Amino acid sequence: MTKTILERCEARGLRLTDQRRTIADVLERAKDHPDVEDLHARAARIDPGISLATVYRTVKLFEEEGILDRLDFGDGRARYETADREHHDHLIDLETGAVIEFVDDEIEALQEKIARKLGYRLKGHRLELYGVPLKRGGAK
Repeated sequence: MTKTILERCEARGLRLTDQRRTIADVLERAKDHPDVEDLHARAARIDPGISLATVYRTVKLFEEEGILDRLDFGDGRARYETADREHHDHLIDLETGAVIEFVDDEIEALQEKIARKLGYRLKGHRLELYGVPLKRGGAK
């Protein structure tokens, strides 16, 4: 994989305060897709002096610099993940808000086929599926 968030910040010449370093570390360790409030809560456990405004400004800067990707899953909360991750798609559980990452070779091939059929060479895409869990032992 590519460089860490801190390494990418340094490569872009960004000024890295201790608070920005803390936020970058929290983002680097995130296994989910946190929103700004989640990031603030996690960062504040490490440095109680980090304000919500600092997290907002830092996330905005990282997004503008191409270090973070902003995700909008239609729930009114912008969520974030590192921009250099391997390609994947998302399934959003509408009951819990959980975001499940997946890769499916058949879907990837179908998207390429559709683009070609329409006269295009696919350069990228985002796929988000929204669903509810199938109920066990009952109607679906």
